[in-house]
Amino acid sequence: MTDSLPVSTQASGPRPIAPRSDFRVAAERLEASFLAEMLRSAGVGEQENTMSGGIGESQFASFHREALAREMVARGGIGLADIFEASLKEKTNE
Repeated sequence: MTDSLPVSTQASGPRPIAPRSDFRVAAERLEASFLAEMLRSAGVGEQENTMSGGIGESQFASFHREALAREMVARGGIGLADIFEASLKEKTNE
């Protein structure tokens, strides 16, 4: 006898995206820049072996780190965007 898997009645797919304020966009970009620098410092994307690709590889490694950092922020980041956003709002009294 085979057991069937439960079927979800909820619609699957992406959730609607709430509009983001200019402060939030700037805060997330700043957090992504910070994370990309931390990834670079950690050596993410760098290879030092016989298959290294020279200057071109280092350029593409930076694109990879930036994409990773943006995805990290999109999934919640490390909380810096929240702090940056609050600080920006405080400075402009909004």
